[in-house]
Amino acid sequence: MEIKILGTGCSNCKNLEKATREAVAELNLDATVVKEEDIVKIMGYGIMRTPALVLDEKVLFYGRVPSVSEIKEILMKKV
Repeated sequence: MEIKILGTGCSNCKNLEKATREAVAELNLDATVVKEEDIVKIMGYGIMRTPALVLDEKVLFYGRVPSVSEIKEILMKKV
């Protein structure tokens, strides 16, 4: 499982990365978490606002930072 955090480095992007890593650790998932900061690559996902969470190349949400429990719930549905 590959999880990408899309964002250019703002505080919300950093918060999403931290919350996602925490959710992955709590669920003990075998996942790679990658931070994508290249704006051209981010634009390739067709999103208009960051941060965004991408699971196996599918955008799950963008434009907000969900709680750790919400991220865990989203990831559990996809596992």
